Amino acid sequence: MRYYILVEGQGNMPGLRDAVSKAAPTRMVHAPTIATIGTPIESIEATPASVVKPTGITILDRNLGGGIPSGSVVYLSTDPKSMSEVFLYQFTQARPTYYFATGRRPKYVARDIQNMGYGIAETTFIDIYSEYYITEHGELVDNMGNEYVDTQIIEFMICNLQNIQTEEESEDINIIIDTLSFFLGLNVNIGQIKKLMNVIYETTKETNGLTYLYGLKDTHDKALENEVINACDAVFDVELHRGTDELVSKLAIPKIRGMSPVTEMLKFRVSGGIQIDTSTDIA
Repeated sequence: MRYYILVEGQGNMPGLRDAVSKAAPTRMVHAPTIATIGTPIESIEATPASVVKPTGITILDRNLGGGIPSGSVVYLSTDPKSMSEVFLYQFTQARPTYYFATGRRPKYVARDIQNMGYGIAETTFIDIYSEYYITEHGELVDNMGNEYVDTQIIEFMICNLQNIQTEEESEDINIIIDTLSFFLGLNVNIGQIKKLMNVIYETTKETNGLTYLYGLKDTHDKALENEVINACDAVFDVELHRGTDELVSKLAIPKIRGMSPVTEMLKFRVSGGIQIDTSTDIA
């Protein structure tokens, strides 16, 4: 597999373009062993309390008491018709972002971000789409269901994440995976998905940033999705409701480790970004 990264804008992440693209093997991160049978359990230092990081959506941050605890992995469970990818575009404005694009070329994602009036200078795009669907000669290929290729794309993803963890010096970054559903639909052993989730989780904790996993409802195995939800620190659940004369998009946050979840359903619309109905604001 070739290691290819498309960078839009200059950004503030010196050295990462080369580091992420490097094909040299990188080490896996293993959690320390706590105890084995017959071995006393050693004490573990408590992790310092997380700092709250803003999402970049002002009214949402106000409802959350300032934002999301740093080091959180957030799963966005979305209705594909709700245009919820705009959440991702707005998240990129809060801090330097690594954006993994799986469903289309990064240049088209970048164009849509700019069409919403947002900048891309601090967004680094990792082109999973071309790595999977396009040959070295620029031809489109159908790899769906190819177990070998599917396993290789997970390894490519893991290598990029590990390089971010190794090289990134800032503790204020986003990682966006658009979409996680792409990986959940691959023809691989479930252990490969769990391995990927473990690396995502470790990378997020070690960089102390925020990771957003974009999921599409009703597109993959429910039991596997539940495994992902259980591993994540927070869940943003987006639903599209059809009224008598309008469509209404609603956001629920039923899970957020380290703080109280938002119990209200927050209505929002997409208009120059995510506009949350202020009548649901609990400030």
